[in-house]
Parts: sequence; structure tokens; C-alpha cells
Amino acid sequence: MLLKDHVVLITGAGSGLGLGVAQYCKAQGAAVIVTDIATDKIQSLASEFDEQDLLLSCDVTKIADLERCKDAIVQKYARLDAVIGAQGVFDGNLPIQGMSTQHLDQLFDELFNINVKGYLLTAHIFADLLKQSQGALVLTTSTAAYAADGGGAVYTATKGAIRSLIQQLAFEFAPEIRVNGVAPAAIGNSQLKGPKALNLDHQKQSDIPKDAFLNLFQSISLLQELPNAEDYGALYAFLASKQNKVMTGQTLVADQGLLNRAVLTQSH
Repeated sequence: MLLKDHVVLITGAGSGLGLGVAQYCKAQGAAVIVTDIATDKIQSLASEFDEQDLLLSCDVTKIADLERCKDAIVQKYARLDAVIGAQGVFDGNLPIQGMSTQHLDQLFDELFNINVKGYLLTAHIFADLLKQSQGALVLTTSTAAYAADGGGAVYTATKGAIRSLIQQLAFEFAPEIRVNGVAPAAIGNSQLKGPKALNLDHQKQSDIPKDAFLNLFQSISLLQELPNAEDYGALYAFLASKQNKVMTGQTLVADQGLLNRAVLTQSH
């Protein structure tokens, strides 16, 4: 039980990657705090968790929401061992020349607000609890931070910012808090939404037909089995656990071999 006697907060955990990681952490013995901006998602998860857990609606871009979550956590547990950040918004992989200047301006503000500012505020507000427990902060970046065409320019820029933020926060929070990241690639049934700025907030990556998504994945990845959200759980759980005594300021790139792309060979 990797997370026995751990109290772990997962943001953006109402669905998709965050929910899969939360379920994995619970299976590893943690008491989990599941937060999401969507109240309906939180309400629908009540039967999947129990009295040792805490389900809270929270907008990570709002200081008041994060402070309210912190108060609820202190009241129930009086401590916090790890924070896992899993919230994010995609940009539809749209080239910047395919949108208006106004849309680009709005898209930048929306994605950096959620994908970057949300992590900064979360880190700032929960740092004192994590210091008290000699705990861990684990953030989600992406393979888009390492190679082109993992998203559009704005999404890629946010994920690159998170990758750098992991290193800076590890430096600032040492030695009390270990700060690391995970850079996932494909996720089966991904619930990552598009941005409001481009009127794509009602679309999810999982809306892509399953066969088409699988065919695309298999054409560019060395590993051929499409992972689901829980398949990434072990990476997050280890980095969040007290058993991690050797890593800080690092990002685990979980790319299914995607970054070892064929250059001279047509197929493998």
C-alpha cells in the first residue's frame, strides 16, 4: 500500500486523468480529497468514495475557493501529505494563424489562468501544510512540452511553463517539500476539454471516434496499448508518497515511446 496513512489532494479530479489518479491513490491506501470546478461531477462521484474521503467543488483559479478547500481539509484531517495537480484545458490543436487575434488573446488568458496560475495558487496556498508533513507536490505537464504538435502553441506554452515551474518550486520549497511532475501522452477516454475562447468548451478529446484515436495513437507510438487514466496512477502515487526520497525537480515523461519517433523508417 504505497499511500497507506497518506492524505492526498487531487485537483481537477472530477473526471479523466484526475479521477483515474484519485482512484489509484485510494486503492493504494490514501484518504483522498477530490476537487473539481464542476459541482455536478463531484456530486456524481459520491458512491465511488467513502467517509474517509472528501469531495469538494473548487475553482483552482479562485483564491477564496482554494482557501475554503484548505479549511475543510484541516478540519477533517488536520494535515495534508501530498497535492496532485491534474486540472487542465486543451486548445484544440489549432494553429494560431487559424484564429483571430482576439481569439488568440482570449485563449492565452484562459489557458494560462487554468493550466499555470491554478498550479501556482494551489502551491502557494497549500505549501505550509505540505511543509509540516514533509510532503509532496506533483504537477501535470505533457509530452507537448517536449515536442511539437502535441497541441497548439498556447497549450504547448502552458505545458512548457509547468515543466519549468516544477523545477523552480522544487528549488524554492526544498528541503521540506518534494516537487515533481508527470508528462502524460495519450489517455484513453480523455475528458480534457477545449477552451471557451474558441467555443470548444463543450467538446472533449474523448469525442474523437475511438477507432480513429486508437489508429492515430498506434501509428506514432512504440507501445501499442492505449493507456487509460489509472495506468498513470502509479507514477503519481510514487511521487506523492513518503517512499520517494530521491527525486525532486524532475518530470517523468510517460510517452509510450512517442518521442522516439520514426525519422528514416516509414513504420516499425
